[in-house]
Amino acid sequence: MYSRKTGLIIGFHGCDQKVRDDIVAQKTKNLKPSKNLYDWLGNGIYFWENNYERALKYAKEIKKNPQRSTSKIENPSVLGAVIDLGYCMDLLDSNYLELLKHGYQLLTETNKKHGLEIPKNKPMGKNGDLLLRHLDCAVIETVHQFIKDNNKTNEFDSVRGVFFEGNDLYKNAGFKEKNHIQIAIRNPNCIKGYFIPRELNEKYPKT
Repeated sequence: MYSRKTGLIIGFHGCDQKVRDDIVAQKTKNLKPSKNLYDWLGNGIYFWENNYERALKYAKEIKKNPQRSTSKIENPSVLGAVIDLGYCMDLLDSNYLELLKHGYQLLTETNKKHGLEIPKNKPMGKNGDLLLRHLDCAVIETVHQFIKDNNKTNEFDSVRGVFFEGNDLYKNAGFKEKNHIQIAIRNPNCIKGYFIPRELNEKYPKT
């Protein structure tokens, strides 16, 4: 009874400046959902929660390493969004972590029955982080498909997860340089509006 999220959040999406401008000017109605087999949170429109800097760093990384994304970025930029998570599979919530565990069991049973290999999470290049989340994506999509097929409850509008990424922040740290919370929006109606983030006015306190 306490798992549904209330209120609005701010999300940031790293992209090319033209994509940002076309969305804000409503030349393009919405961002396209990502449907890669390695997406961390399954299919959806991805945002960093309250993390403008991380979104911009991502856009710059894709410009330098275009092979890491299907989206081409020439002018790294950030698109802001006001989001209502709706019915959210929040992977910081024990209830949904337990649901994900059942999803893994269902995936393994189904794949074994049909003689299929279980997908694996893999690092990208020499980076030790498991950035290619084939297994996690398959488990999350298994949960979504099971709910859809069995009509046991409403389908999820969004998925939210925390990720520990990058080098240790300092020696023997329990924190990483790129720790972040990310959101995958499955229901585009959760996005209440887009905006171009403003630059900080240094004359006034940060709020």
